[in-house]
This record gives sequence, C-alpha cells and structure tokens, in this order.
Amino acid sequence: MPKTVFITGTSTGIGAAAVRLFAQHGWQVAATMRNPADAKFDNLPTVRVYALDVTDGAAVTRAVQQAQQDFGSLDVLVNNAGYGLVGPFEAATDAQIQQQFATNLFGVFAVTRAALPLMRGQQSGVIINITSVGGRTAFPMNSLYHATKFGLDGFSESLWYELAPFGIQVKVVAPGGVATDFATRSLQMTTDPANDADPYAGQVRSVLEAFGRSGGNHSTAEQIAEVIFTAATDGTAQLRYIAGDDAKGILSAKSQMSEADFAAMIQKNFGM
Repeated sequence: MPKTVFITGTSTGIGAAAVRLFAQHGWQVAATMRNPADAKFDNLPTVRVYALDVTDGAAVTRAVQQAQQDFGSLDVLVNNAGYGLVGPFEAATDAQIQQQFATNLFGVFAVTRAALPLMRGQQSGVIINITSVGGRTAFPMNSLYHATKFGLDGFSESLWYELAPFGIQVKVVAPGGVATDFATRSLQMTTDPANDADPYAGQVRSVLEAFGRSGGNHSTAEQIAEVIFTAATDGTAQLRYIAGDDAKGILSAKSQMSEADFAAMIQKNFGM
C-alpha cells in the first residue's frame, strides 16, 4: 500500500516542490493550502488538495481527518507553512506578533496534535518540522521570526523524546536561504524601510540589502525538498537536517568562533 504524506503550505516554494517529489516517488500526498485554487498539481494523480489555514483549529481537524479517511493512513507529516516578519520589534503591532506566532508556531502545534492520535494508533510515523538556519542562530531585524523558529526547534527536540516510545520519529529540516518567493509573497514588514523619519529605517535597509546580496548562495526549493524526502525515508533517529551550503557554512562558523567574534561578523555582514 502506498504511503501517505500530509504537507502544509504547498501553494508555492518548498511545499509545492515537496508535493511533486513525494508524488514522483509514488506517495499519496495530502497537499494543503489556504486557497486550493492556487494548486498546480493537476498532472499528479496521487495528490489531493485540501483547504487549510493552520491558524484555524477547526479547519486543521477537518483536513487531517479527511485526508486520513481518503488515504487510509498518515505516515509522514510535514509542517511547512510559515512566513517571515521582518523589521524592528518596537514597531511590531500586537496583531503582527500574534499572527507570526499563530502561523509559524501555534499552527504547527495544532496540526501535529491532530495527527498524533492517528500515528500513535499505527505505532509509526514521521513528523518533519521545517524550521530554518534562523532556528539555530539569529540575524538582525528578524527577532519575532527567530522567536518562532527557535521555539519550533526546541519543541521538536523535546517531542523527539516524547514520541519515540510510540515509534514516531520527529525531524527538523533547517534550510538557509531558498530561491522562492518567500522574500515577497511570504514576507511582511513591521515598518517602512523607505520612511527616513523612522529611527530604524537605515538598519532595515541594510539588512534587506544584505539578504539580497546573499541570493546567489541560496538553495532551490527542489534541493530542500530532497532533504525533506531523505528525512522522511532514511529510517534513522536523526533529529536535525541542516539544508543548504549557506546554512551549513554559517552554523559551522558559529561553532568555531567566539560569541563576540561571531556577533562582530554578523554586524559587519549586515552593515550594522
């Protein structure tokens, strides 16, 4: 019987690439997104699309239960839905803060909790949480995004122990920069970097320019999808998968440098 993977945030980017890769390997794929009209999987017969906003608890329950009913099993969960909130913390509104945590962290909690009874019943399963190199180190003007990704990394590590007795593996895939529309469609700002009256505007522009310069080192969505597929199928107890040469490079540098030297390097690279 084909295995089933449930993936959130599949309209574009890493999520869409993962849907295609799993389907190419013969998997049944529950591809979820806020607007199913955005789906581009018509040529993939093993893919079914479900409407899902991960911040809507009732929608989460419906989507997970319907996918299990349609496919008969739930072997792998990929929590991929998320977006970046960039800019000074001081300027962030309560609504922006709540939405960032609701999507990147609380949404993962909701989908995972809905899937766990099914996986426990099977005494098997793999849960893959897509974090970021930004869940292991931090960059300027991304404090709230980092808060969610650091939180997700810690959540995943603790859950690894908690679910192992039930035959359920927990994995973290942590990409660096990815050549997707994350920096446009999936990016929100807490302030206007063009507003020179804003005391943080210069710093924000420097950070955005630095991220722009690093684009040549980014992985493709397909490369990250390959890491996700490996995590889903390698059968190991490995927790973290660092994805992308840029992510591996920055974390290697951090492990070899003093905290002060690493911070000075980041400040220089970001023009701070």
